[in-house]
Amino acid sequence: MNDNLKKFLDNFEGYICIGTLAVMSVVIFWQVVCRYVLKSSLPWSEELSRYLLVWTAFMGGAYGVRLGAHIGVEAFAMLLPKKAQKVLNIFVMIATAILCVLIFRYGVAIVQTQLEKNQLSPAMRIPMGYMYLAIPVGMVFFIVRYIQNIIEAVRDFNKKDDAQKEGIE
Repeated sequence: MNDNLKKFLDNFEGYICIGTLAVMSVVIFWQVVCRYVLKSSLPWSEELSRYLLVWTAFMGGAYGVRLGAHIGVEAFAMLLPKKAQKVLNIFVMIATAILCVLIFRYGVAIVQTQLEKNQLSPAMRIPMGYMYLAIPVGMVFFIVRYIQNIIEAVRDFNKKDDAQKEGIE
């Protein structure tokens, strides 16, 4: 695979977050200018910013999975031997991926319900199903990233840690 394509795919969620945050910043800035300089408010700007923030949260969460940036309670795990820590880590990733599948399933049901009801957003008049689509789309990215992390953890299961290679432990 082309290195540039691989880099793009590895950081796809990050690029989406950059784009949504940039658009949100411009919209909010323009809203402030309109409200305080032009003395006229944009009715759709707050709503668009809220929806962009939701999409940013879901895509950013998936990017956090890819980077291993989510917090976790490690006090118990640190008491275990290295192999047991690796097994526990794999188990936690599998359990979390299963939870993401369940959230995906219910997210799809929410989207379908919203689209069937033809509920529109108050200011922009966009079908609310598209806004709720952030849930299942985000969960797909979470699941893909968890599967990648699980595969990598299983592949690296028998590899020595850097500290063990150097004879520190």
